[in-house]
Amino acid sequence: MEQNLVHLFMNYLIHERHYSDLTKKAYLEDIQAFSVFLKETGNDDFLSVTLPDARIYLGYLNDKNYSRTSISRKISSLRAFYQFLLNNELADDNPFSYLNMKRKGLRLPTFFYDQEIKQLFEAALGTGLLDYRNMALLEVLYGTGIRVSECVGLKVEDVDFEMSVMLVMGKGNKERYVPFGHYASVALQEYMEKSRVELMTKYAKDHPYIFINHHGDQITQAGIQYTLNQIIKKSTLTSNISPHMLRHTFATHLLDNGADMRTVQELLGHKSLSSTQIYAHVTKEHLQSDYKKYHPRA
Repeated sequence: MEQNLVHLFMNYLIHERHYSDLTKKAYLEDIQAFSVFLKETGNDDFLSVTLPDARIYLGYLNDKNYSRTSISRKISSLRAFYQFLLNNELADDNPFSYLNMKRKGLRLPTFFYDQEIKQLFEAALGTGLLDYRNMALLEVLYGTGIRVSECVGLKVEDVDFEMSVMLVMGKGNKERYVPFGHYASVALQEYMEKSRVELMTKYAKDHPYIFINHHGDQITQAGIQYTLNQIIKKSTLTSNISPHMLRHTFATHLLDNGADMRTVQELLGHKSLSSTQIYAHVTKEHLQSDYKKYHPRA
């Protein structure tokens, strides 16, 4: 019975929610860990779990010194599992829906300032085959704010240079159109004409993905991270870099220059406005920092 319920939930995640195999694996591991806990405490029935049982499990995870992030993920997985059972009339209640963890302290996302972004682009300049690609990558990540996974999956047919928009496949296979500017457009076209075609021809590759590695294959997320690391090493900057940091920078610079929060939410592909509001705190921090730095009475 227990395995049947889990199997139904896994099918739901893959076929209805369109989650990746990695996400499915994470959910499965969290549910299996809870199953082991139940058996060790003398209860191997998912459907008999009550709110006190859920609280005991929460306490157990705390006693095991799991991080707040890990505990939150485990509880979230079980909450989703029981909600699925409840929605399909396989359970009478969702005991994990009543659990509330104390909110984690606000952690502001890191981003690049205007001068730092300029230094990054200067470091990416070059006339080699991969230099054109690197510049295009940088322009697209900073100029659109798309996720690294969305960048990896970007196809030639997804980019409309005439309308200056690209069709992006986001989380849960949700599509959205994202505009891009003149700099990204020029960098992309130069890369596709002077670099991508030559590399694809040289290695006899034929696939639709825009960004490729030095062998003409579709670039990976690790490949993009490596590329950004190489760019920052060539610059005078001492900070770390990641694709998500460029996404943070995209959102922060938009808000700094007067963009509406709802617009930024839509551009980022955030389901909830609360996910976007973190950037309001960043911009306030920026203003406070500049005030203290430049105002004589600060």
